[in-house]
Amino acid sequence: MPVDKPLRSDARRNRDAIVSAARAVFEERGLDAPLKDIAARAGVAIGTLYNRFPTRDDLIAAAVEDRIEAGGRIAEEALAIPDPWEAFVYLVEKICELQAADRLIGGLAVRAAPSTAIAAAQATGHTMMRQIITRAQQSGALRADWVLEDIAFITWSHTRILEATATTAPTAWRRHLALTLDGLRADAAHPLPVPPLTDEQLMESLRQPHTERRS
Repeated sequence: MPVDKPLRSDARRNRDAIVSAARAVFEERGLDAPLKDIAARAGVAIGTLYNRFPTRDDLIAAAVEDRIEAGGRIAEEALAIPDPWEAFVYLVEKICELQAADRLIGGLAVRAAPSTAIAAAQATGHTMMRQIITRAQQSGALRADWVLEDIAFITWSHTRILEATATTAPTAWRRHLALTLDGLRADAAHPLPVPPLTDEQLMESLRQPHTERRS
């Protein structure tokens, strides 16, 4: 098996500077911010950025890697909570808190995974989340017709609420989430008018045109 050669010290500094700048610019302006602005923030030429990160998704993947790990830890912590409903609430609240504190996570919630490694990490997290959901449903606390794909409705709406209230009422999302969680209790459930999204429909909904712009 070939082994990747370690980066030279100057190349490592450039890479670290680009990733740090990407995190800052993406948090300020979203994941579609011009890459030339990231290169300028990092103090490197745009060609240097593309040498290290040929596509926008490559750069996004490097910028959000630690955030994905944080999401995995949330699922692990939720699984360790004995009460099934409390575990489910902890999972959803902590995911929303992570989104509220970090625009990178909010942006990632409404687009497809930027790399196969992140997709694999998300798949592992989803396995744990399904366990949390199943346990809450088996306990009779969570409505039986709720599926993991439905969490997209929470994260998508949560992202938009954060955008609308960031400067006026930055904690307003907690009211929306509390109303949502009450609606997910089994004793509040009514038949739903349409079936849940399939995994294929969810992935198709997440796909957005990401034609690379060398700008």
